[in-house]
Amino acid sequence: MTGHTDNEIIIAAPLRLVWDRTNDVEDWPNLFSEYDSVQVLEREGDRVLFRLTMRPDSNGTVWSWVSERIADPATRTVHARRVETGPFVRMNIRWTYEEVDGGVRMRWIQDFTMKPDAPIDDAAMTERINTNSRVQMALIKKKLEAAAVAL
Repeated sequence: MTGHTDNEIIIAAPLRLVWDRTNDVEDWPNLFSEYDSVQVLEREGDRVLFRLTMRPDSNGTVWSWVSERIADPATRTVHARRVETGPFVRMNIRWTYEEVDGGVRMRWIQDFTMKPDAPIDDAAMTERINTNSRVQMALIKKKLEAAAVAL
């Protein structure tokens, strides 16, 4: 079995603002509520390799891993993958951005497989990612819409 999630939100803000802020990985701790720090390890053109560290979970555990993001401004897409996979066999994320009536549709499509010895299976991780993606997208929407008003 594999996991798959597909979540989207419309943000009432200019495409350039949404694209720039959500692709500024160094600023993610200010944009997302779950991330504590980001350390850029390599940057080459539209490719960035970085260590992402989460805020402690309810048990006090701090999760951290290395990811790679490759942005394509021409197609308004980003392909990301975990390099240090942790409990995943693989974790790939595709971000898409589309101008629509009312703003920008930002979509996150995640495909993954959990390791057999992971603490949860693909179905449980799918539920967890869907729940958390909606929370984080709503937070990003609120922050970026406020920033757009301030322009």
